[in-house]
Order: sequence, then structure tokens, then C-alpha cells
Amino acid sequence: MLVLANFLEAIAVVLDYALSIYMWIIVAGAVLSWVSPDPYNPIVRFINTATEPVFYQIRKRLPVSFGGLDISPIIVILAIIFLQTFVVNSLRGLARSIV
Repeated sequence: MLVLANFLEAIAVVLDYALSIYMWIIVAGAVLSWVSPDPYNPIVRFINTATEPVFYQIRKRLPVSFGGLDISPIIVILAIIFLQTFVVNSLRGLARSIV
């Protein structure tokens, strides 16, 4: 049972780090939307490739543009915070209850 508890704890830690890194990528994408960066820059292309599919899904389902202000990054960040709070903490609690 100790192995299963350690496995669940490891999944929780990796998921927490992955969500944190993606949140910073979302922040970078929001900042890049305020300026006009070089679209051929590999970093800009990576950030756009990583964020635009998620932003598109939110924009398609919700009217998230108010007077030219796009709030889809805020919705994604709130969803990431929810996942970190609910899923990661649930995995950690499950790992502690197994031991």
C-alpha cells in the first residue's frame, strides 16, 4: 500500500507542477496579446500554439469579450486554480489515507 500511496503523491506533485507551468504560459500568452510580437519567433509561436486551442474553446462556448477585453485567460487561470485545489489536494489526501 505504501507504493500506491507514493505513486498517488507523485502524480499529485507532477500534476501540480504541470498546472503551475501552464498557468505561467497562459499569463505569457495574455501579455503577448497586449503587444504585437514577431509571429515568426519560436517562443511566440510555442505560446500561441499552447494557449490558443484552450482560448478558442472558451471563446466558442462563452461570450467572454467585453468591449474588446478578452477574459478567456482569466477563466483558464481560474480553472487551473480549481484543478490545483480540488484534484491535486484530493490525490494527496487519498495518498495519505492509504498509508
